[in-house]
Amino acid sequence: MKRLVIAVRLGLYLGASWLIVGALANGLFPHALTLVIALAVYTTLPLAVYARWRGWPFYPKAAFRLLVVRPFWYTQLVLPFVSVAATVGVLIGAVFGQPLAGGRITAGIVLLVVGTVLVAGYLGTRRLVVREVDASIPGLPQEFDGLAIAQVSDLHVGPHTSRRFLERVVRTIRDLSPDVIAVTGDLVDDRPEDVDAYAAALGALDAPLGVFMIPGNHDVYAGWDSVEHRLRKDVPARLLLNEAHVLRRGDAALVLAGTGDPAGGRRGQSRVAPDVERTLAGAPNGVTVVALAHNPALWPALAKHGVALTLSGHTHWGQLALPSLGWSLASPFLEHAMGAYRNENSLLYVSPGTGYWGIPFRLGAFPEVTLVRLRRAPAALEVGRARRARCAA
Repeated sequence: MKRLVIAVRLGLYLGASWLIVGALANGLFPHALTLVIALAVYTTLPLAVYARWRGWPFYPKAAFRLLVVRPFWYTQLVLPFVSVAATVGVLIGAVFGQPLAGGRITAGIVLLVVGTVLVAGYLGTRRLVVREVDASIPGLPQEFDGLAIAQVSDLHVGPHTSRRFLERVVRTIRDLSPDVIAVTGDLVDDRPEDVDAYAAALGALDAPLGVFMIPGNHDVYAGWDSVEHRLRKDVPARLLLNEAHVLRRGDAALVLAGTGDPAGGRRGQSRVAPDVERTLAGAPNGVTVVALAHNPALWPALAKHGVALTLSGHTHWGQLALPSLGWSLASPFLEHAMGAYRNENSLLYVSPGTGYWGIPFRLGAFPEVTLVRLRRAPAALEVGRARRARCAA
């Protein structure tokens, strides 16, 4: 019954919105109404198919995602703005006896503005940024002072992902010469088969102390059992799933721990559900711990257990941010949405991510490769405060 109510409401919204657009377009140019009807069918049918099978009943390859899924997303994003603007314009125009002209003018203005923003957001997804940050960690062994961790997150790789962009990501990471590479979740977009694309693009990454990856919510949604099997089989990087790995330099040790993701349910509900106690069980007492946790909501529990630094992603910074104001589209909804946080001697850095989800759109939250340097310090003073942010070649 609930699904039926949602379907009816969605149908009424779509019907009303397209009716408004069709009424304004009719007579604007030859076959305008036919074009609107065709666009409405083309961008609504995928939603019906997806809802009917609760996912695509086939593997959506690059052409389908680019020519069907992406137009769907763009159209459904623009539609409410245009229909609302048109309605307001009709009401204003009616005051002057020109309701149709008023609707067309306001709809046209809004369409131009939204279109410009979308184009800018698309270009933003190609602006790969390198951000260098310091993490001041008390008790850090001298041998690990200056350790460089290259973090990438939320790549959402699929067959539609730009290979040229992924090559830039790989080249940028290699140019940074990090000691450790950490991929903090959402490796793939939405299907287990996407691991093939991920492996082809990033499988050759290496670093002196290792390449590590953890699951994110989209890796879980894609079907974790299959995703995990493919990752362990096809990607040489080490998957940390509620476990810790000890890094060594001489006689000194540093623990790198990776959690599961809340999308897997509560502790014990699935193998991929986060289990902080199990994650840290393999960490020797007194050894500094750096945790990889896709969802920053896990940070308070990790901090409570003495984790010195947590690297997260997940939020994308809403893919729309004003960093100078400390605001992102994710900020109203999440306690830890972007950048740096400190709780006594525990630090958190939330990456804006390196890929995108949905449509290629990023403004102010540009795709990032983060170079985190661990610094020995008497107290946890800062993390994520950029020493330098620059565009990658």
